[in-house]
Amino acid sequence: MGILEHLLKNNRAWAEGIKAEDPEFFLKLSRQQSPDYLWIGCSDSRVPANQIVGLLPGELFVHRNVSNVVVHTDLNCLSVIQYAVEVLKVKHIIVCGHYGCGGVRAALNSDRHGLIDNWLQSIKSVIQKHEDILLRIQDETLRCDRLCELNVIEQVVNVSQTTVVRGAWDQGQELAVHGWIYGLHDGILRDLNVCIIRPDDITSVYRSALSRLPELSPDD
Repeated sequence: MGILEHLLKNNRAWAEGIKAEDPEFFLKLSRQQSPDYLWIGCSDSRVPANQIVGLLPGELFVHRNVSNVVVHTDLNCLSVIQYAVEVLKVKHIIVCGHYGCGGVRAALNSDRHGLIDNWLQSIKSVIQKHEDILLRIQDETLRCDRLCELNVIEQVVNVSQTTVVRGAWDQGQELAVHGWIYGLHDGILRDLNVCIIRPDDITSVYRSALSRLPELSPDD
């Protein structure tokens, strides 16, 4: 028996459960995928994209990286966005962070972890940009959670400024970019009031989202 046999066993049980509900599910799934949503989330294993929004395989196109960052030099992320927008024709791009994000905390505390410090440099830029907001928060946990929210908002703007998304809007394609955050402590998604549907909205939606940041409690 292989060391990971228990995972293969779990897989067989999962597949049988799906087929019991819909015998044709995997046949239909193998023929095409037609999701309406692209999810850009954190790599954290506690934030399983499909499960927390209750969607089946084939209904959510997913890209994940440490701290759900969208960098304009990251060809991996940009390629995912391009395929989702131009080929799959998704109607919604959801940037989803989560409270208690380890990458965000590392950037905030200037911890040194080696190679990943280069990746987190973009979050340090968010810290510098919103230093006035963050310095007013004395509690370290709440300060980190606020930065998690600010990071999502900034990444929504970054997505909206990609050539792929701007090109889709220029061609009249229906496409909205959303910013959400997930609570590890309660499993609830929270809308950060940032939804951009055309380039002219970027500045006004961004400013509105910053002014409507939710009240934080130690449990968030």
